[in-house]
Amino acid sequence: MSHLFSAFTLRDIVLGNRIVVSPMCQYSAIDGMAGDWHLVHLGGRAVGGAGLVFTEATAVSPEGRISPFDLGIWKDEHIEGFRRIVKFVRAQGSEIGIQLAHAGRKASVREPWNGGKLIKEADGGWPVVAPSPIPFSEHYGEPVELTVAGIRHVVEDFRTAARRAMLAGFKVVEVHAAHGYLLHQFLSPLSNHRKDEYGGSWENRARLLVEVVDAVRSVWPPGYPLFVRISATDWADGGWSADDAVRLAQLLKDKGVDLIDCSSGGLVAHQKIPVGPGYQVGFAERIRKETGISTAAVGIITSAAQAETILASGQADLVVMARQMLRDPYFPLHAADELGYKEMHWPLQYERARKGK
Repeated sequence: MSHLFSAFTLRDIVLGNRIVVSPMCQYSAIDGMAGDWHLVHLGGRAVGGAGLVFTEATAVSPEGRISPFDLGIWKDEHIEGFRRIVKFVRAQGSEIGIQLAHAGRKASVREPWNGGKLIKEADGGWPVVAPSPIPFSEHYGEPVELTVAGIRHVVEDFRTAARRAMLAGFKVVEVHAAHGYLLHQFLSPLSNHRKDEYGGSWENRARLLVEVVDAVRSVWPPGYPLFVRISATDWADGGWSADDAVRLAQLLKDKGVDLIDCSSGGLVAHQKIPVGPGYQVGFAERIRKETGISTAAVGIITSAAQAETILASGQADLVVMARQMLRDPYFPLHAADELGYKEMHWPLQYERARKGK
């Protein structure tokens, strides 16, 4: 019996296997609209056999986009494009989730292949916001400090985005609180220098994320799971730490979060990350063991044997893959062959190519 190809249940949702396609920005939307590229990109990974496929970071407001070409769900007109994708992905036997996000001070930049630098307002950019007026780096805009009224608006944006996601047919939602985007910016003392109820103490810096989780959970059906992606450490002195991540995971578990998606970094340009195969798996393992909440491991997981070992040893409940799924959209089919799992579902259209046929 393969751990990688065993079913996994969260609330009323059953995933056919433990392979998750990570949210990966495609920078290919116009006015936030999901189009043919997103259908083929996400649908192709479902055809390839992944148990759960996530959309890219999907902006809850126009100013929450990383670039002008990010997916969005800030208006009702976005719903229909997602419905088409949800229907196709689910028809392949996969589940699909949406990641809700706000870029904060890392917003209003060019796509990576166009340099990734700040777009000035005169050139079609927009004002960026953050907990404190501290830019990510010299290549990014100086953010405006969010007022308390602005913070409440952000919470409402997440709430209404979650409601639209539900109307689009999604049954899994993930709140993006990692990689130096807005919710992570509030968590870390390196980016949050506020003196009000949203800054200073650990509890105050976690307040916005907790309010967002409460808002999303208030409109998200009780039988549908809620994930939160966190950066388990800033990889920088004086920043958010693995101890903070464990404490946060326990708090989020008590708030109705079902799984912590364990990534790291992205908050500051001077981070020092010891990148290597499975370099973030230890965070998922520690959070799972110390809090009892389900976790997902991500970060240079590239082989069936590696993924199987992570699950078999109890380090995580799900394995989240990004670049490997770009290189090989059919990784789950190939992994099943490698691990000798004979019950893997193949699309009927592809059965003639199955080994042994």
